[in-house]
Amino acid sequence: MPLDPQIQALLAQLAEQGAKAPESMTVAENRAMIAEFAALAGPPVELPTVQDVSAGDVPVRIYTPPGSDTQGPLPVLVYYHGGGWVIGDLDSHDGLCRSIAARSGALVVAVDYRLAPEHRFPAAVDDSFAALTWVAEKIGDYGGDPTRLAVGGDSAGGNLSAVVAQLAKQRGGPVLRFQLLVYPAVDRFDDSPSMTENALGPLLSRAWIEWFLGCYLSSPDEGLDPRVSPALTEDLSGLPPALVITAEFDPLRDQGAAYAGRLRRAGVDATLLPVDGMIHGFLQMGGVVDRAREIVDQAADAVRAALR
Repeated sequence: MPLDPQIQALLAQLAEQGAKAPESMTVAENRAMIAEFAALAGPPVELPTVQDVSAGDVPVRIYTPPGSDTQGPLPVLVYYHGGGWVIGDLDSHDGLCRSIAARSGALVVAVDYRLAPEHRFPAAVDDSFAALTWVAEKIGDYGGDPTRLAVGGDSAGGNLSAVVAQLAKQRGGPVLRFQLLVYPAVDRFDDSPSMTENALGPLLSRAWIEWFLGCYLSSPDEGLDPRVSPALTEDLSGLPPALVITAEFDPLRDQGAAYAGRLRRAGVDATLLPVDGMIHGFLQMGGVVDRAREIVDQAADAVRAALR
């Protein structure tokens, strides 16, 4: 399919602004850019409470869905934001997390893991798993049900979700019921057709991917670590059910699809949702892209169904 018309219009607007190629920008400039992109999510959904707390040493933001005062303990989605392990934060994904909480009926716990290059691999992984462990132990104090836990994230956050799901299996907990993997980066050495077809983007290019990895990793060999490339893990059996969402015009499209396929072959209940006409990062564009809102709703519905 061609690019979605609303995506085309957005890309044309960005081109008119004359933005530099992200891989030629500084870390600070890239972080400022993703902060500006946050507006694409549209007006924030009002929720009963949104509170910033500390999960040990890791800042998190807890989103309480509507109607929580009339229900028992709520299911919980621990969400890891995207941004190549280098950019993004609680604010960049605030609109998305609000929407997921409102639609899913789950508490959403957004994790502000440490970013590279100030904190290279495995800092983000360590923070992500530490936050999940804290949630399993403490979320009852915030109205959550620690027996109904899921992890989710987009892009680098999808990577971290897949990684912590594997770590939870290896370490005997926390027990997870679901993983939401949105255009996840799961194979540092991926050279599939989508990496060539979409090497120049739109938006996420192969050069920008390499820029992110150069900030995140201290040596090329670290890409072989399953905590960087969870697709390299040989045994994927016993992992929680998954929804893997991919975008047609995304370099990461094929590796996400391949991971979903490997999960299924390992006996995991994994669903692949390929979204035509979309680009990497579209899930955060619900304020200007109708299809993005539809997919956010589908993802939230999947969380609700998995955690009921």
